[in-house]
Amino acid sequence: MSKILEQTLGQIYEILGSEIENLSVERVVFGLFFTGVKLSNGIAGVSYTPLKSLGSAVCCPSQADKMPLSGRLVGKNVKYFLQDIHSDKSLKKTLAIAVINALSQTCLQKNPNLHELEFDTDPFDKLDIKADSFSVIVGALVPYIKFMMKNGRDFRILELDKSVLKPDELKFYLPAQAASEVVSKADNLIITGTTLINDTLENLLAMKKTDANVVVVGPTVSMLPKAMFDRGVSYAGGVYVRDADALLDIIAEAGSGYHFFGKFANKITISAK
Repeated sequence: MSKILEQTLGQIYEILGSEIENLSVERVVFGLFFTGVKLSNGIAGVSYTPLKSLGSAVCCPSQADKMPLSGRLVGKNVKYFLQDIHSDKSLKKTLAIAVINALSQTCLQKNPNLHELEFDTDPFDKLDIKADSFSVIVGALVPYIKFMMKNGRDFRILELDKSVLKPDELKFYLPAQAASEVVSKADNLIITGTTLINDTLENLLAMKKTDANVVVVGPTVSMLPKAMFDRGVSYAGGVYVRDADALLDIIAEAGSGYHFFGKFANKITISAK
């Protein structure tokens, strides 16, 4: 059960109040890489699409409960989707998070002073990865892994699926079960936002040492960051959507961030301080 999502949702209700009663989902797209929604106020939200968690034969009747109600989603009030923040069905939860992210952007537009957004930035660049520091990267976050390797930094990669790593990256690999051994030693902790979907983010943050520098990054965490900051996150990096329909069109055509960043959406960084 995600306390982070619960707390974030509570903050959204506090900011938007009765406005939520009149907000519905106008469009839903599940792409190969991202899931996206557009609300009736024209604002969109995205999240990662966890395809690997679906297993096989998702089209058969026995798998139907894993899927959202295709063909019956458009027009439903946002609260219908928000009830799935604790779902053990990954696609339903992903859709709920995309709605939370759209609502979060609604909050940020309604109250621009809520957080200072740095556009077209990467939260990783906020970290000063010193030569004598130890870092842990949770997830196959390729640009950060490349930086560590190129600069000879001491680091490890925690990843559920070893096969996504390249041969020269495997020497840094540790299975997810090793988290308790290494996270507590990390000076720098860089975590993929998909940990919100599989309910591991809060445990990872609970393991960190007090003075660790922590980044959580990815489309899944394009939400109000207070709940993450309260748990020791230093920087949150997500997506701010500029053109909802154009972005969802790209997602529907199996597009990735490469296809829409700088055109229909921007990377954003929000700092805890």
